[in-house]
Amino acid sequence: MDKGRKVTGESRDKLGADLKKAYESGASIRTLAEGTGRSYGFIHRVLTEAGTLLRSRGGDNRSQPDV
Repeated sequence: MDKGRKVTGESRDKLGADLKKAYESGASIRTLAEGTGRSYGFIHRVLTEAGTLLRSRGGDNRSQPDV
């Protein structure tokens, strides 16, 4: 896939399916973006178009101690 080249039609559908499979296997959007040379936003959009159920954001999910 050439960086910056518009991806449409069947090739976009195939890319979406491939990215969805990788994402559902545990890859992050950021990792997929780095691996494809595409932006985070592009990957997010293609995953959404492919019907992917996106995970919630990561980070510290622990409760804050009561003060």
